[in-house]
Amino acid sequence: MPIGLESWTLARPEIFLAAVTALLLLYGVLRGETSAAFVSVATTVALLVTAVLIFTPYREGTAFSSLFIVDRLTATMKVLMLIGAAITIPMSRAYFERVKVWRFEYPIVVSLAALGMMLMISANDLMSLYVGLELQSLSLYVIAAFQRDSIRSTEAGIKYFVLGSVASGMLLFGASLIYGFCGGTAFVQISRALLEGKAGEIGVIVGLVFVVAGLAFKIAAVPFHMWTPDVYEGSPTPVTAFFAVAPKIAALSLTISVLMGPFKPLFPQWQQIIVVVSVLSMALGAFAALRQPNIKRLMAYSSIGNVGYILLGVAAGSEKGIQSVVFYLGIYLVMTLGSFAVILLMKRRDMMVEQVNDLAGLGRTHPMLAFAMMVFMFSLAGIPPLAGFWAKLYVFMAAIEAKLFWPAVLGVLASVVASYYYLRIVKVMYFDEPAEALDASAFGVNRAIAFVAAVIVAAFSLAPQPLSLVAAAAAKGLFP
Repeated sequence: MPIGLESWTLARPEIFLAAVTALLLLYGVLRGETSAAFVSVATTVALLVTAVLIFTPYREGTAFSSLFIVDRLTATMKVLMLIGAAITIPMSRAYFERVKVWRFEYPIVVSLAALGMMLMISANDLMSLYVGLELQSLSLYVIAAFQRDSIRSTEAGIKYFVLGSVASGMLLFGASLIYGFCGGTAFVQISRALLEGKAGEIGVIVGLVFVVAGLAFKIAAVPFHMWTPDVYEGSPTPVTAFFAVAPKIAALSLTISVLMGPFKPLFPQWQQIIVVVSVLSMALGAFAALRQPNIKRLMAYSSIGNVGYILLGVAAGSEKGIQSVVFYLGIYLVMTLGSFAVILLMKRRDMMVEQVNDLAGLGRTHPMLAFAMMVFMFSLAGIPPLAGFWAKLYVFMAAIEAKLFWPAVLGVLASVVASYYYLRIVKVMYFDEPAEALDASAFGVNRAIAFVAAVIVAAFSLAPQPLSLVAAAAAKGLFP
């Protein structure tokens, strides 16, 4: 079947990003290591321009024989992901320059990962889903081990690759079962087959379980979270910041598209799985981080807990539930980038430090930085009136509306437990005596990101409507 102009128009942002990435790769190869600064700036601009292209002009529809779909939800998730990816590139420069591995390949690989995530988000077929997922995954394996002289970074890359390969195999096996029993890989074909009576086939249920398991690995949900603490701790800190936002947004968007699209007829079956995964993730995220001394590892468990809250909105299976997910992800993006911007400023004698105790006395030595970190920790703990409180409130309200009373109650309890380790960081910053102050840092990219994010999180209660309206519009497309 010939591919019409409409298909190319709908995929305009992806085509633009792929073309720019290819040109920048060629430029980097020809110019060598001196091109790193230009390539990083150009890639950041390209990612932001791609985000603008998604909505100017905005179009909906399917492309490439229904392999690719654009709607309000996919467009919104792409923009959130691209903003996260774009911000992490300038955040990375000072770190990689200090360890002498700042090379033009890094922003190129981040851009390729973002391209894979865009294809994932717009997947409308199990085959295009897998292609996008693997493009993203292969790029992430590379940047996890980007600091090649570091044993920890290399180990993180290998662990991520091995466990990620197993998860990809599980997803592919599940997809093959679904294809065998439903007679097609397109989401429309699968949905039609389920509505015509295939929903009762045990093979379809087993296939769905394997697909959900593969997706749970990508979003770091229990019990497929095992890679997260080690990879977060071992990867270079800017890479960890990237992992914490962009891939999570893309994988959660894909999870919604799969469960609320072709598998919506199996809602009673998959809701049980998602509720269990959500509760376990919230519980593990709350309890496992209580005694974590390493702040990157602590943030890994925090991300697992946040995924649990987000999945509670997915489990609701309602328009309000999906709205709460998009709303939560928008706030989570700002909180997480701000937190990692502060973590990237944790240096002593020009060496990065990662222990929670290294923040001791920050309130006296670097009061503005400590205040920003306090805002992020209070927000992640869900303390009103900060943005994180509204994110959790939206999710719990959606769960209660869907009669998921016990999961919502357990989520609130998990949030209370998790508050301990967030507040412990505040206590260390303001009440512990510093053994040695952190290095003073000039007002650079990371300080700017930390302060801007802190202002957004702190002032969010004054104007929550714009994000709420965007989330409502994104969710509405799934419930015509």
